[in-house]
Amino acid sequence: MPSMKAIRVEEFGEPDVLRYTEVERPSPGPGEVLIEVCSVGVNYADTMRRRNKYLTPQDLPFIPGSEVAGIVSEVGENVEDVSPDDRVMTLLGTGGYAPYAAAPVENLMPLPDDLGFDEAAAVPLQGLTAYHVLKTSGQLAEGESVLVHAAAGGVGTLAVQVAKLLGAGKVIATASTREKLELARDLGADVLIDYTDDGWPEQVREATDGKGADVILEMVGGDFPEKNLSCLALFGRMVVFGAASGDREKLIPGDLMHGNQTVSGFWLPRIMGRPDLLGSSLQHILRWVASGELRLTIGASYPLERAAEAHADLEGRRTTGKIVLNPPAS
Repeated sequence: MPSMKAIRVEEFGEPDVLRYTEVERPSPGPGEVLIEVCSVGVNYADTMRRRNKYLTPQDLPFIPGSEVAGIVSEVGENVEDVSPDDRVMTLLGTGGYAPYAAAPVENLMPLPDDLGFDEAAAVPLQGLTAYHVLKTSGQLAEGESVLVHAAAGGVGTLAVQVAKLLGAGKVIATASTREKLELARDLGADVLIDYTDDGWPEQVREATDGKGADVILEMVGGDFPEKNLSCLALFGRMVVFGAASGDREKLIPGDLMHGNQTVSGFWLPRIMGRPDLLGSSLQHILRWVASGELRLTIGASYPLERAAEAHADLEGRRTTGKIVLNPPAS
């Protein structure tokens, strides 16, 4: 069987468990294609799988990586309307940190000719997440205020812009450094707050004339959910879609009663199972990208063999925008 050099995890732990090693090259099964991977997105979900702290248990060994852009190399049996050399992007469970990845044909998304592979790796997971946490789960209405945490990150840079495109009246962005806050401003944020300041919830209330934010995007964990609720507006919605700190604090539902507030959870694979939601949202995103209304910010790209460094930089909050890995060309 043909082989390839890929990133494999054989034990859970810190970034150094990401090993660049020889593995068997996959073959496309029925209903699958083999993609020559040009760019693969690096996401917090990958770091959670590496630590076995993801929403679903992770088996060992495995190749991380779910957000892939590349070129169709082979097609399996019973595959129609897809041909070798087609440019595509897709979402996988795992398997993306490699020069080749097998993918179900039903999850393939054609890649517009004017969209590069690195940029395309920002669309499937983080672009769709930014859209749906705001519109589907957050039920954002025109003129409402939005609080975006980690606004210089992969989802954050997109959420700031998507909120504006969906009609938000005021976008409040938090980040940990002045440089990151200036990036958020450049992307359209109206209010900038350093979340390392313990008084940030009060700053959110001040920015909203004491009302609090109508929609809050929560992906930090730790004590952030509790602090978010302290600056959530009456009838406000907080959408939980991650826990970058690794600490999933519990909430007390009764605390929501007084303000008629809502806390909802979001996990993108559920959207992938709803073609009615997936197709229209992807079209919106790609249309915004094509028109220049939505800017895809590539913060850094790393050769595939430096995946451990990419994870360490992401978890160390040393990155902005989208982080990608580039496998060697075949």
